Amino acid sequence: MARIMRKVRVGAVVRTNQDKTAIVEMVWKQRHRLYRKQMRRVARFYVHDPENQCRLGDTVRIEETRPISKNKHWRLMGILERKQVAEVRPIDLETDVGPEITQPRIQAAEARAAAADSDDEETDDQDEVLEEESIAEDESAAEEDPEYDDAEDEESEESAEQEEEE
Repeated sequence: MARIMRKVRVGAVVRTNQDKTAIVEMVWKQRHRLYRKQMRRVARFYVHDPENQCRLGDTVRIEETRPISKNKHWRLMGILERKQVAEVRPIDLETDVGPEITQPRIQAAEARAAAADSDDEETDDQDEVLEEESIAEDESAAEEDPEYDDAEDEESEESAEQEEEE
């Protein structure tokens, strides 16, 4: 194919895992014919990079060429712009975190746990006070009405019989 007729594209490098190969992505917008909404279109090209000079995020110019392999039909013409990409793994980020950052969080969690425990103790104390008050009310009601005590005994016997049957 004549050099004049070859297609030239500009795109961003998205992967460089293979040897002498880079994957370049070209993105453009296209309007939908019926709905008139902008659609994002993406084309991926396998590019021959003989010196492995492409890095992730670089903007490159590529040119169509003869088939180099099954999927590679483009070659690298030049790197237009280098992109600075941090190569940091999540594990590295966790090890960089010092105790001055994590310590306040731990202290806050311990304080919340202590507050929850104290709330539980307060509710237990309140439950005991309520039980004592209900017992006192029952005793005062029994003193006023002698039949009240007999009605309670019958209810407790009936509930005991039902539990035994189950």
